[in-house]
Amino acid sequence: MAPNLTEIAYRSTRASLATLRAFGQRIPGAGEVLAHSLEDAVNGRTVMITGASSGIGKAAAVKIGTARGTVLLVARTREKLEEVGRVIEQLGGTAFIHTCDLTDADDIDRMAAEVLEQHGAPDVLVNNAGRSIRRSVARSYDRFHDYQRTMQLNYFGPVKLILDFLPGMRERESGHIINISTMGLQVNTPRFAAYLASKAALDAFSRSIGAEIIGDGVHITTVYMPLVRTPMIAPTRMYDHFPTLSSEEAAGMICDAIRRRPKRVATALGNLGQLTYAIAPGAQDLVVHRAFKLFPESDAPERDGDGKQDPETAEQRAFRRATRGVHW
Repeated sequence: MAPNLTEIAYRSTRASLATLRAFGQRIPGAGEVLAHSLEDAVNGRTVMITGASSGIGKAAAVKIGTARGTVLLVARTREKLEEVGRVIEQLGGTAFIHTCDLTDADDIDRMAAEVLEQHGAPDVLVNNAGRSIRRSVARSYDRFHDYQRTMQLNYFGPVKLILDFLPGMRERESGHIINISTMGLQVNTPRFAAYLASKAALDAFSRSIGAEIIGDGVHITTVYMPLVRTPMIAPTRMYDHFPTLSSEEAAGMICDAIRRRPKRVATALGNLGQLTYAIAPGAQDLVVHRAFKLFPESDAPERDGDGKQDPETAEQRAFRRATRGVHW
């Protein structure tokens, strides 16, 4: 039979495009050009999301499941994960539940071994679970455990997961790690020393290994998330008046990171804060100190002599509007 030249040309073109795309995705920033739709990026792939039982993690899991990704839901409480799994399945997606205490290295190893046996290394690992503490250093002199527990969940937990799954990703020559960080790390917000230090440690770890593993087709993205209305910020009543993202909007940032594979996802204000600190750190300290004075401690009384909540001042209102997304 004579060769079908049209078929040969078609297959050759497809192979060339696939090779170009695979090569391009190993180049930092190339994902901006070679962007997939979310469904193209996750269809037929496994995406592990920690902290998937509520808030941002739950919203991201539903979006990814709806786009036909296989979602591996990770958190401590099975009942909450089962609820998320049912939502995904009702929308036509696929979800698997893997309970884990992410502050316990042995439990992480147990869960990782379970995942590797059942699914192999995830195609995408989203390190979303985290703990935030809003407390000034003056109130932390006898609370060293605040720093220990934030490091345990926000730094050691994600690092242990990465170390467990990275060998499989590198052997497969494909993988994507997404770390959910905070805009506060770019702006150096006061009262969050324990939280920001743990996120900064994960950021430094990821930037260091990123240059080692990109040649194996494994990418790392950091998402510098602005303030999001989730159960994590609910105890700080002051945030009721702050402009925030919804969990769905925050999940959209994660899905955009999966689709484009950039090195970082950040807001314009966050990038400006980072640039300002690089150029004029002393000046930024003065501005941030003013915010520190304007906004009270989380447990400070916010009521006047009649028992009514103190009204917001014009300066407070102007400051929070000008710094939208910053968790003062």
